[in-house]
Amino acid sequence: MKAYLVQHGKPLSKEENPERPLSSEGKAEVEKMGKFLKKLGIEVEELYHSGKTRARETAEILISEVNPKVKPQQRESLAPLGDVNDIAGFLNSTTRDTMVVGHLPHLAKLVSVLVTGNESTLFIRFKQGGVVCVEKEDGNWAVAWAVVPEIL
Repeated sequence: MKAYLVQHGKPLSKEENPERPLSSEGKAEVEKMGKFLKKLGIEVEELYHSGKTRARETAEILISEVNPKVKPQQRESLAPLGDVNDIAGFLNSTTRDTMVVGHLPHLAKLVSVLVTGNESTLFIRFKQGGVVCVEKEDGNWAVAWAVVPEIL
């Protein structure tokens, strides 16, 4: 089982728009990432995002490339300060390849909980629009790969 953990794309500033939707640069980077993931043959069966506009927009762009049949679903525990153990427990219980679109510090803590069991052991840096793939094999999680928009 694989989980694709995605930090939302670059948003507008609060001054430009308090809702902080994706900027045109953020949309372009996420679209490029979606095409890259599709080229890799990645197809997710479920996609969850936080309730923030920028996360929802990122999710919608990515799913249009990796599996347009899947309807992105909002999950409150993916908020920036949401309960990491809720989504970690869900990912531990599912067998379906899943994409999660969220925020920092939540995503960095989620990787740490999955791989080490401790959210304080931060060992990977996320970038806006970047993807970290973690894979569960025999009940154990490991980071399989990571990609950031700048290298595409």
